[in-house]
Amino acid sequence: MKLILLLFAVAVLQSVNGRNLARYRRAAKNMYKMCVPEDLIDLCNEMASQETKSTVKIVCIPARDRIECITKIKEKLADFLTVDPEDMYVAKNEPGGDFAIFEEIRTKEEPDAEFRYEAVAVVHKDLNVSNVEGLRGLNSCHTGVGRNVGYRIPLTKLKQMGLIGNLAEPELSPRENELKAFSTLFQNACIVGKWSPDPKINLKLKRRYSNLCALCEHPEICDYPDKFSGYDGALRCLAHNGGQVAWTKVIFVRKFFGLPVGVSPAVPTQENPENFAYFCPDGSKVPVTETPCTWAARPWQGYMSNTEVAKSVDELRKKIESLNAVGSKNHAAWLEKVLEINDKGLPRENKIISPGEYLDKANYTDVVERDYGPPYKSIRFCVTSTIEEDKCRALSKSAFSRDIRPRFDCVLEPTVQDCMARIRDNGADIITLDGGLVDVAQKDYNLKPIVAEQYGPTGGSYYAVAVVKKDSTIQSFDDLRGKKSCHTGIRRTAGYNAPLYTLISKGLIKKKACPYPNALSEFFSGGSCLPGSKEVNLGLDSQVSEKLCSLCTGDVDQNNPATKCNFDQTEAFSGYTGAFRCLVQGGGDVAFVKHVTVPGNTDGNNKEPWALNLKSTDYELLCSEGGRAPVTDFAKCNLLQAPPHMVVTRNSKTIQEIDELRNALISVSEEYTERPDLFRLFGSFNGQKDLLFKDSATGLVSVTGDSEVQKKYSQVLAVVNAC
Repeated sequence: MKLILLLFAVAVLQSVNGRNLARYRRAAKNMYKMCVPEDLIDLCNEMASQETKSTVKIVCIPARDRIECITKIKEKLADFLTVDPEDMYVAKNEPGGDFAIFEEIRTKEEPDAEFRYEAVAVVHKDLNVSNVEGLRGLNSCHTGVGRNVGYRIPLTKLKQMGLIGNLAEPELSPRENELKAFSTLFQNACIVGKWSPDPKINLKLKRRYSNLCALCEHPEICDYPDKFSGYDGALRCLAHNGGQVAWTKVIFVRKFFGLPVGVSPAVPTQENPENFAYFCPDGSKVPVTETPCTWAARPWQGYMSNTEVAKSVDELRKKIESLNAVGSKNHAAWLEKVLEINDKGLPRENKIISPGEYLDKANYTDVVERDYGPPYKSIRFCVTSTIEEDKCRALSKSAFSRDIRPRFDCVLEPTVQDCMARIRDNGADIITLDGGLVDVAQKDYNLKPIVAEQYGPTGGSYYAVAVVKKDSTIQSFDDLRGKKSCHTGIRRTAGYNAPLYTLISKGLIKKKACPYPNALSEFFSGGSCLPGSKEVNLGLDSQVSEKLCSLCTGDVDQNNPATKCNFDQTEAFSGYTGAFRCLVQGGGDVAFVKHVTVPGNTDGNNKEPWALNLKSTDYELLCSEGGRAPVTDFAKCNLLQAPPHMVVTRNSKTIQEIDELRNALISVSEEYTERPDLFRLFGSFNGQKDLLFKDSATGLVSVTGDSEVQKKYSQVLAVVNAC
């Protein structure tokens, strides 16, 4: 009897679950989850709330950036997202990925064009050339350095055809290899732009390969604006400035010569199309008035889902079209920001296709990959935790797809000191260090800084501050004696050098009271969290290191006491955010951090549970001269102005190797500062802060010498390193 009842209960449960599953599937057909970078979530929600002819519902799923969105699509946590061809390339190479392009974003001007644009070479009709070898020694007109149709595509295709030789000379940077190849192939050219983000190297390269600027309007500047640059400028260079071949795209050829474009009628110009022809990869010519022969094409932007969603995507397509109609009518910001459809664009259904096939159809995969052959270079970023390694690998995928070379690679070491040793011994290339550790890197590991972080209004520096709770009775550094302290880490600027220097300057710790960590443990006799204090190379007495680690907690997520007082993120109270968290949760009386730490972790700016309800007004700064101030008064109430965190590398690297590193680092900074939705270079990653670079950084710049801030900081280091 019990068995019968049990079987009956199972049958009922299966029936209910089956009905629920069927109901869910019916509902799911009417609901699609769109993944958007978190900065766009409000606009996406506004879009989702619009009344349209389609009854399909859009639910907005936030992610850090497009790279994380691709992962969410793969894991079926979201259904679709907006993508560029470069994102398609990342998806194509995602292990276990199963993606589909189901809709394109085309232009109203060319709604029936197969590709967003097609790369062509244009020549004078009577030019005596019958094969690609005939391009050698010509005067060549280009859109600009690093650009698609006028630079990357001819480089890629001419290399494949054997017209361009070695592009991987190890003593040259990737950019200089490319410039040398063009300079050798063509007699003269116009390739404007910044050839290196370092002004000195930019000037040096332009002098070395000056023939690549000879056809420009301003050869001595060879930068934008220049009337012989850009898509139409390259044609102007061909027609009026001695050019013999121009690399541009079809739509601008048709406009330049007064020919119809898509649905737009011809608009006559002063240029005569009868005198010019397309030059084809097979060496033939086609009049510019006829169907062009192309070298490669750039696919349209579009929308990508996993293949399961793509099987029943008709309703979603109708929804996107309805949203376009509503957004266009109301000039809604979400239309361009979220769906990436501007007033010149429209969504257009395409045959469902995998991202790899979609790119190959346009001959675009090899343009993204630009394989120049061995020796294969990489920039090995040294990291100290698996989550930092994850961010490094995500950066590598995104940056490679966006034409940033060399490729980033990732080297995992247990500590920062191990990383510095690894770079010294040529097992890695770079790491970002606090100013205090930069000094250690230079003196103990023969490393040198090459790039520095920037911090918005404060530029290339930040302020080290002491933070206390508003209800604290502490009013001066004298009052800190016997209290409990929270620090970012041993030998770091804001958390160690700045408070130690302040205490020595005030006579609260005697000069050369060596070793200084002992003196700190005696002054803060209530206990401290000074991450890194247990490291054996410091040679501290076990009782001292125990006191300096007494407030530390280790990895709270993994509940691993072995990580207590580690220098890296495996100690929850390490770093700027960690030291502030020690003040909030760990019983500390004062936290030594940087000026942006409190605002960055309060007032809803940190979504972690421990910080969610914190208010910046509940904390104040303790001034070095006594008294307290609001956290916004850091310029007047601080311990010192500190130099920025810097990227360091091996001192023995050549000028060309350092240029290569700088170029890649500043390129990723410029790319992702302008478009953090593509990849969030500066900001938290999977809930962790300050990975690879500080969250508060706003950009990277070349280090070209010691600033006044660095010179003053050297005096601080002379005091704290006196022992």
